[in-house]
Amino acid sequence: MSQSPYIVIANAQIFTAQVIEKSNQVPVLVDFWAEWCGPCKMLMPILSKLVEEYQGQFILAKVDTDEQQELAGQYQIRGIPALKLFRHGEVVEEMAGVQPESVLREMIDRHRERPADKLRLEAIAAHTAGDSVQAIALLEQAREMEPTYHAVQLDLAKIMIDNQRFEEAEQLLQGLPLSMQAETSVSELMAQLIFSSVAAKAPPNETLEKILGLNPNDLMAHYQLGARKVLEGDHETAMDHLLELMRRNRHFEDGAGHKGLLAVFTLLGNQGTLVNRYRGKMASLLH
Repeated sequence: MSQSPYIVIANAQIFTAQVIEKSNQVPVLVDFWAEWCGPCKMLMPILSKLVEEYQGQFILAKVDTDEQQELAGQYQIRGIPALKLFRHGEVVEEMAGVQPESVLREMIDRHRERPADKLRLEAIAAHTAGDSVQAIALLEQAREMEPTYHAVQLDLAKIMIDNQRFEEAEQLLQGLPLSMQAETSVSELMAQLIFSSVAAKAPPNETLEKILGLNPNDLMAHYQLGARKVLEGDHETAMDHLLELMRRNRHFEDGAGHKGLLAVFTLLGNQGTLVNRYRGKMASLLH
């Protein structure tokens, strides 16, 4: 077995110190195995490769279930190989059987501290302090460091939206993997992008209200005021304007009323009394 300093032969006496407590510093992946287990031997080269690559960003703890039957029973090991990932003293993920390298890598990456995270924190602090130029520079540096760490891309898109750099924000969001684009956090950010870009071109709310008072059929005024109300957190008034847009012209701006309502539902978590009420109103207009 490898002599790596990042591989520990764990037993009941050192398990608390080397696994539970150590997991407060880095993820600890516990491999329950046995000498007679063929699949266990197939898995070990994959684990060794990851240990060598990550250089201490996670610890591999090997537990021989024949020698450590008490530990195996405590963690309800029914078959081997069995993997349990500990973080902050708790089992956060577990897998059974031989796993592909890509699956193991994704599991570890979800819980390890990444080099780019320090830059992300600095960027958020800079943006909060009003220095978006510095924030963007830090996030671009983080992207160069870890090109596949998509959380950096999301941080960058948020700052681009705040700075009305809408085309760049859209490119960042559309450049995410399709599986990630379906996530709620990305859908919410895309909704924010849509409403922010519309509101940025709009006159003040008072002007929009005067326009609608004189001409209730001004579709763009309904759309712009609806977008403004979304960003202000007045979702009910926003949805009233988007419904009015649907009622007067369902095809305006490529179905902006319908798409806008769906975007508001996303921002509201797609549940709740308000969403259900306006989803019913939208359905009555569609059918």
